[in-house]
Amino acid sequence: MTRTTLGVIGTGRIGRMHTENLVRSVPEGKVKTVASRRVDDVWAEELGIPVRTTDFAELLQDPEIEGVVIALSSELHAETICRAAEAGKHIFCEKPVGFAPEPIAEALAAVRKAGVQLQVGFNRRFDPSLQKLQQAVRDGAVGDLHSVRVINRDPKAPDLDFVRRSGGMFFDFTIHDFDTLRFLGESEIEEVYAAGAALVDEEIAAAGDIDTALVMVRLANGALCVIDNSRQTHYGYDQRFEAFGSKGNLTARNLRPTSVASSLEGGVFIDRPYPSFIERYREAFIAELRSFVRCVRDETPVAATGEDALAAVQAACAARISMRENRPVRLEEVGREAVRETVA
Repeated sequence: MTRTTLGVIGTGRIGRMHTENLVRSVPEGKVKTVASRRVDDVWAEELGIPVRTTDFAELLQDPEIEGVVIALSSELHAETICRAAEAGKHIFCEKPVGFAPEPIAEALAAVRKAGVQLQVGFNRRFDPSLQKLQQAVRDGAVGDLHSVRVINRDPKAPDLDFVRRSGGMFFDFTIHDFDTLRFLGESEIEEVYAAGAALVDEEIAAAGDIDTALVMVRLANGALCVIDNSRQTHYGYDQRFEAFGSKGNLTARNLRPTSVASSLEGGVFIDRPYPSFIERYREAFIAELRSFVRCVRDETPVAATGEDALAAVQAACAARISMRENRPVRLEEVGREAVRETVA
């Protein structure tokens, strides 16, 4: 089997996870180089990665590297996509690609001009439960789709340094939920009505962000959707999904380390949900990278595109405007002036 040679740009928590998954669980690919401002040589050597650099331009200039995984801070994603595309590299980029439509559109134009692949890290599209749910909706199991509900709650609030550079909760966190609605409903988002507050940590409010949100979304196919977000549960990573229609209901419940339930005199007990997204979506994270490598090798379309990233960011822009102005916002309103206000 011919293996695809890859480089990883950024080795923070997500970059390290992707690198380890590539080395240990994606036999179709091989990681030649990791690039980061601070390279952990011991970690890289243990993984058998031969080249380490603090300059990702060096990685992009290597003719052996066919594809790159971009896991830098979100504000650097669009620019790095452009540079990787100009270097002729196929690209896997973590979400969000940007905080406004314009830089994302520029990145997509660079990708099209270079004729390279771009896959975005919407890992839920590769989760077995979500895939089964989507297929059941597509097959008509619920009949006409009336509503979709997404519960997405983190176990622990992020540190303030991350909050300040994250782009805001709608862009860092709810972005997955906007993509999930489009994925499950197989329809575009038309309108968003969002409410948010900092109820977990007042310092998050001081940093200009929120930690709790309810978002109502109207899809083009008429379905009404609700997103329920929180930055802190205390009981694990809460991930639940429901599709309801004219024939009934489909539900994807929380995954837990085991399915054992103990029914005793003191009560009925089950495991908490997985403690973080890394454990909950471990299988999906591996599957998305394997899919990316296969698409590069076979020159087939990717499953999570740059256009998907653009649609999700447009919805995030609409959500922030809606929260600020306390009104429904149609996505067609997210023009240049609205985007400037959103990012300010």
